[in-house]
Amino acid sequence: MPCTLTHYGPDKVTIPTLAARFELLIRGGTVVTPAGSRIADVAIRGGAIAAVDPDISADAAERLIDATGLLVLPGVIDVHTHTRVASDEEPDRFFQDSVAAAYGGTTTFLCFNNPGTGISARAQGRLGDGISEWLDRTANDAAIDYGLSAVITAQQEDPAGDLPRAIESGIPTFKAFMVYDFGVDEQTLASLLGQVGTLGGMLQVHCEDRQMLAAGIARELGAGRTAPRFHADSRPPDVEAAGTRRAIELATAAGVPLYAVHLSCADALDAVRDAKRDGRPVYAESCPHYLALDASRYEGSDEDAVRCCIAPPLRERPNVDALWAGLADGSLDLVATDHVPDRLSVEKRHEGVSFDAISNGAPGIETLLSVVYSEGVAKGRLTIERMVDLLAATPARLFGLPRKGSLDAGKDADIVLFDPGASKVLSAADLHHASDYTPYEGMSVRGAVRTVLVRGSEVVLNGEFVGSRGYGRFQERSLSSR
Repeated sequence: MPCTLTHYGPDKVTIPTLAARFELLIRGGTVVTPAGSRIADVAIRGGAIAAVDPDISADAAERLIDATGLLVLPGVIDVHTHTRVASDEEPDRFFQDSVAAAYGGTTTFLCFNNPGTGISARAQGRLGDGISEWLDRTANDAAIDYGLSAVITAQQEDPAGDLPRAIESGIPTFKAFMVYDFGVDEQTLASLLGQVGTLGGMLQVHCEDRQMLAAGIARELGAGRTAPRFHADSRPPDVEAAGTRRAIELATAAGVPLYAVHLSCADALDAVRDAKRDGRPVYAESCPHYLALDASRYEGSDEDAVRCCIAPPLRERPNVDALWAGLADGSLDLVATDHVPDRLSVEKRHEGVSFDAISNGAPGIETLLSVVYSEGVAKGRLTIERMVDLLAATPARLFGLPRKGSLDAGKDADIVLFDPGASKVLSAADLHHASDYTPYEGMSVRGAVRTVLVRGSEVVLNGEFVGSRGYGRFQERSLSSR
């Protein structure tokens, strides 16, 4: 019996062919790796990449996707999201954000289960209970592959006692905050860094100095400056830089790795760069909003400012330039979204509310690739190869996803077909996340995601979602492969 060869493009063509060795062949696109780019075909079998070579015969495949003129990228891995688990009132919100991620070219996302993401009060009492509840409530609910970085809080009973079991179950990365009421104190942070690192895990740290931040908030509120725009004034760059330097000192003393999340300013970047220069295992990310937006967003109306109430806040333009330089020279390791699906009428409600009581977050799970490509590659700040390293290869390596992050034979066929010649204007009306706004409203971007495959199956096809709820698999991870 002949197999069926299907050509996906403006028109769908079915062609009889001989018995095929591959289930799918992506032909004629520019395959991008950190080491270089070339026109090649990608053959897929059993959900994995079977071969990457020029001129693989079409007769070898059951189906064909014509990628002529498109970039063939490894699926984006977003290691920093605060997606909210489903609830009775909002049963679709976790699934909805996974769909939004797929639309944007993300094929794997890692979540945090910090307070505010929907975990019950009971489960917040122990690290292990929080993990178990999160796993139960997200099972069979994602359209793409996903994982968890468990949050350790000051309210948990004996979190260190639950670490070995968590790591054995495939959760080797954790997060702790140096600020907020659920953040840990310095002594606890030092202990956690040592314990997590000794067990072969990695602690991600929200780096801000608690005392400096408390003083800044008190100063602004005491002067009657309560509006959303004063959020940024309460936590200037030195608050983040001091926290970053102290976290690095604690990790160095413990002899373990440190991962600093969401770097936003040049001073904090300098601390990371100094540590790397000394050969210390310090890693750091930045986020698209720090690369595309700046502190001028706080100069308008309260309605505009509240959309960018994030922590750390947006910075002055020289910091934006410094972050791009850090991405280009390797001082920054990757870009992740810090996605928080806040809504203007709920978490961002600000009438009669002081800035310190407004949720610190903004949505971004769907716009990661488009913003980094447009602001980075299209503007000459990054090569396309470096972008692939930042968004796929390095996240896979640092976070224990050996089957993800590259277009090599044997890896999962997580693939994005990206049109570099397209352009569009970002608008909340066109996005699919669980939030009701985007901080990038009205921003023109270059490039567009056309088709997305997860483990060899189309999740987005020609710009339309064709996946299914529950197709995404929880990713058990280990850092031993780094």
